[in-house]
Amino acid sequence: MTRTTPAPAASGRRLRIGIGGIGIESSTFCPHRSTTDDFRRTRGQDLLDRYTWTRADSDLAATVEWVPLLHATSLPGGPVEAESYLTLKDELVTRIRESGPLDGLVYDIHGAMSVVGLTDAEADLTEAVRAALDHVGTPDGTGRPMVSTAMDLHGNVSHRFAAPLDLLTAHRLAPHEDAWDTRERAARNLVRCLLDGTRPHRAWVQVPVLLPGEKTSTRLEPATSLYASLADIEQLPGILDAALWVGYAWADEPRCQAAIVVTGQDGERAAAEAEKLARRYWDARRDFVFVGPTGSAEECIAQAVASPKRPFLISDSGDNPTAGGAGDLAYMLRRLLAHEAIRSGDVTAVHPGITDPAAVAHCFAAGVGAEVTLSVGGKVDTGHGGPCELTGTVRALQRATDQKDRAEGGAYDRGVDMAAVQVGGLTVILVGRRKPFHTLADFMGPAEGGLGIDPRTYDLVVVKIGYLEPELHAMAADWLLALTPGGVDQDLVRLGHHRVVRPLYPFDEDAYENAAPDLTPVQLPPLTR
Repeated sequence: MTRTTPAPAASGRRLRIGIGGIGIESSTFCPHRSTTDDFRRTRGQDLLDRYTWTRADSDLAATVEWVPLLHATSLPGGPVEAESYLTLKDELVTRIRESGPLDGLVYDIHGAMSVVGLTDAEADLTEAVRAALDHVGTPDGTGRPMVSTAMDLHGNVSHRFAAPLDLLTAHRLAPHEDAWDTRERAARNLVRCLLDGTRPHRAWVQVPVLLPGEKTSTRLEPATSLYASLADIEQLPGILDAALWVGYAWADEPRCQAAIVVTGQDGERAAAEAEKLARRYWDARRDFVFVGPTGSAEECIAQAVASPKRPFLISDSGDNPTAGGAGDLAYMLRRLLAHEAIRSGDVTAVHPGITDPAAVAHCFAAGVGAEVTLSVGGKVDTGHGGPCELTGTVRALQRATDQKDRAEGGAYDRGVDMAAVQVGGLTVILVGRRKPFHTLADFMGPAEGGLGIDPRTYDLVVVKIGYLEPELHAMAADWLLALTPGGVDQDLVRLGHHRVVRPLYPFDEDAYENAAPDLTPVQLPPLTR
């Protein structure tokens, strides 16, 4: 790192560090469009309360004055409407400009936001954030505010995006059980640099590989070892942090591919470590496999019905709303209803999370115990069969109740009306707005007025998800990953990418048979005035 201004601690004042960002994962293959209504916007004390390291009892309290700006986060979905993006961007930039001088910013984002009309939304946002920070300057008037970015490992890191940032780090676990650790690491790395009065070198390199998250789970090799090695790299002399992004597979943009950034005071060593890591990732590209056994929808249902293991979980992966799917495809629903053992009730199944506000409203109007005929799903993502017609009995209703952020930090449950409808042995849970089902509480609801559905009592649990989140994983006696169609189809080749930079694995599997890609990192110089 390059030493710049004297350490703020020497002046006897606390550092002023802002906190803010905009986070969403956006599938450009999903017909859903995200708007400001999909985002939970947090400001003031509520924003500070999201983190542990901002508390009065934190060891950083005497060193840092945290300045809450705007944090906006949404369930993954389709691209953000341009007007909604500008609304969020303008508020964040305005709050920075009105905050007064800042020593730095903890930039809490996802990294895979797509916006209608833009090709690199995070770069556009980051350039505006950097300009606002440079405008307010630092409290001592001699430096340049530093930006430390915390990201999802499924984010995209283009050169344009990385260049204005001082520090970048990302999750090291998928599922993202370390999301809050990542944010804290970003904050503490920033404080460390500011107290030392140093500016970091960054070595950036992209790797021409684009894999779905379900093939890069850190529960399996080679991702386990690759991500475990990051902590070892950052312990090397002259290195502060090492980060590896697998990229976001369901956006068709030039920036979408794997990336590595190694940060430290020793630019040459950072570049050497980044190149070694990039080479290891490239060499392992064919070793990545799906996190669980796979099959078509029909194959998975048949195998689950025949299995003695209960509950047996199936992932309806192509319409997973936590990866960016519309969440309203009835593709799997139609196939569950077509299976005789489920239709007759010999096998019980629960299929939660089909988004259909009109069907939910119809169930509320009819009431618990009423027979209803519904046209379910297929209204946003109209492909793959359209709506599914069914007649069943309303078994439970739940009015919207706000819930706290999930462990991974996503503001996914902003209040959702839900209706459970039984058809033979199948219970379908319909939701008034897109909602994931990751925990027992998602099925059960609050003690009073909840659905009261215990998935552990069903033979089959068919969830719109990819790899199983920890509570579902622990619940499953066995499970299968159904390779279903949708906006986050695991079969990337059949989605039809045409804007990504080629050659790119797995689209061009044999492109580098005779020569490996150039994986020489770009050394980004310290950001000084």
